Amino acid sequence: MAKIIWTRTDEAPLLATYSLKPVVEAFASTAGIEVETRDISLAGRILSQFPDYLSDEQKVDDALAELGQLAKTPEANIIKLPNISASVPQLKAAIAELQAQGFALPEYPDAPSTDEEKDVRARYDSVKGSAVNPVLREGNSDRRAPIAVKNFAKKNPHRMGAWSADSKTNVATMTAGDFRHNEKSVIMPAADTLTFKLVKADGSEEILKDGLKVLEGEVIDGTYMSAKALDAFLAEQVKRAADEGVLFSAHLKATMMKVSDPIMFGHVVRAFFDETFAKYGEELLAAGLNGENGLGAILAGLGSLANGEEIKASFEKELADGPAVAMVNSDKGITNLHVPSDVIVDASMPAMIRTSGHMWNAAGEEQDTLAVLPDSSYAGIYQVVIDDCKANGAFDPATMGTVPNVGLMAQKAEEYGSHDKTFKIPADGTVQVVNSAGEVLIEHNVEAGDIWRACQTKDAPIQDWVKLAVNRARLSGMKAIFWLDPERGHDRNIKSLVEKYLADHDTTGLDIEIMSPVEATKVSIERIRRGEDTISVTGNVLRDYNTDLFPILELGTSAKMLSIVPLMAGGGLFETGAGGSAPKHVQQVQAENHLRWDSLGEFLALAESLRHIANTEDAPSAAVLADALDAATERLLDENLSPSRKVGEIDNRGSHFFLTKFWAEELAKQTTDAALAEVFAPVAAALEEKSDEIAAGLISNQGAPADLGGYYAPNEEKVTAIMRPVAAFNEIIDELKK
Repeated sequence: MAKIIWTRTDEAPLLATYSLKPVVEAFASTAGIEVETRDISLAGRILSQFPDYLSDEQKVDDALAELGQLAKTPEANIIKLPNISASVPQLKAAIAELQAQGFALPEYPDAPSTDEEKDVRARYDSVKGSAVNPVLREGNSDRRAPIAVKNFAKKNPHRMGAWSADSKTNVATMTAGDFRHNEKSVIMPAADTLTFKLVKADGSEEILKDGLKVLEGEVIDGTYMSAKALDAFLAEQVKRAADEGVLFSAHLKATMMKVSDPIMFGHVVRAFFDETFAKYGEELLAAGLNGENGLGAILAGLGSLANGEEIKASFEKELADGPAVAMVNSDKGITNLHVPSDVIVDASMPAMIRTSGHMWNAAGEEQDTLAVLPDSSYAGIYQVVIDDCKANGAFDPATMGTVPNVGLMAQKAEEYGSHDKTFKIPADGTVQVVNSAGEVLIEHNVEAGDIWRACQTKDAPIQDWVKLAVNRARLSGMKAIFWLDPERGHDRNIKSLVEKYLADHDTTGLDIEIMSPVEATKVSIERIRRGEDTISVTGNVLRDYNTDLFPILELGTSAKMLSIVPLMAGGGLFETGAGGSAPKHVQQVQAENHLRWDSLGEFLALAESLRHIANTEDAPSAAVLADALDAATERLLDENLSPSRKVGEIDNRGSHFFLTKFWAEELAKQTTDAALAEVFAPVAAALEEKSDEIAAGLISNQGAPADLGGYYAPNEEKVTAIMRPVAAFNEIIDELKK
């Protein structure tokens, strides 16, 4: 039997799963397709790492590891919903919730000293940050706006804030001493085993990592962020924001970049509150309050210090006297500096650009902003877009072209800062990458506190990436640009390989170029304004950035993108969009039982998953289900039945109902598969007969607070009742599953 794996994840996508998955199971069963669940939520990942702390009834399988193995097989058909890439505050909150539910988990050790504490810390760190995607992504990324979605956006353009030529909004980034400027890269001439070590100034050596096996042709990089250069840069930006009268706003990625960016976030906090740290830094650092978990964690931890109130007053004074800070929640006083996972660069920067280059100030008003992106590797792309908006005004979603993406990410390609090859340097010295013959491949002179990191990019994924780019250019007829920076060692090596592997393909009649990210951005947005389409062919981090930047400008959200990962072994991974706004969605459910999460990404991914089954298993009925689902999705968009933001209007559950109704109607009227038409004719009739009752019931259910029984590990019965509140709808679906 054909099988689809539907991942259980977190937050709003998890709540939506309780409503949508029963429908998917019922419809798929009519074509002999089984839908199974695998729990890769943050709570599930935590529990899977601590079987020795749990009772037999509480133990859970390591579903992520299982799916990682499945992704390497031709049978894989995985629908991957957005999951939490946990920062330390999120991880600790999840641990506390699970402990309160009766799971005897150990505390997260901030400063492990014993072997047991080090073991516990290692287990927790294995689920921190971007722990899921590198395991599942055994293929490269094909992400684009489906034609139906793009057409809807043109007919129903979302609001874009106006831009003025005298806007003071800008990007601030480093011009030296950062990861981009210090990068060195080598292509391995043969398979080998590498050692990473620090040769200290006193001549002693510390092994940072050893036994790293690499393959022939693999690209290995090393680079570092100078702590002194970072601090000097940040001090300048705090002053600049004050001098220019704009909001100070830091934009990092303390989730995916789970080692490097939290450290940099700590530098940002300490730079903004430099007077407080100059006076009380010894006490704060001794208590572990270094800013890496944000200002919120510092303020929460001051209660344990004898002079905590005095220090708190110092923080408040600097906050009042310094430049205005961008706010995450003006009403609650939560600043851009409070929680490192609250302002994720790839989502926050395009949202700012879409809103006239503004972020929110403490009064809840929009204001020009100094966006501080310390590392200059990708910061320039945002400045290009900002400069273009100042010169030409806001983009017009009704006429603009599209920028899909082909992203290099297979087999953990370019996993910067989120792996076991990123280190905070403990002492002055030289970091060396040494091969098995003792030869130094890469070395950097570093100082204590610097952040040094390496990454790997295997040759087979690079070849597959180039092939995918050529195929997409051929199928779409679009211009394709490889975004590669000649000033970066890694990108120079990748460029040489791209040129080598492009020669293996027939590119006759195709328009394929290689440009720096800044030049590629300029060309792409010039073409966008003319209504022309351009494929961005990028590495892993730029894939992350571009698949938020352009969709948010084009569609208003990145959740409406079709995200296909053709797995290198022949299977398929189908991703369902971004989850950056999911926490606010859950909070609204808790407050007024209205879920505004849009499951369009799930609809799109499911259709492609069904087509994959049709193509690989000679299952024509799966193709019929897919085509009918796409038709239903287009009707849903055309009839404006996507979730509203306001309570008392259609929400996620309502959109699921209408999608189900339209899907059944499309299947009932199609003539390709008579058996399916016969099955769905009475279903469509029943849904039509009960339509008003069901739609009204889904609206009337809203308004009062909803008790989920947990945020990270919600209660099964409670959430099922909340997300499937109308018996008439449930009965029709459950009958179909029998």
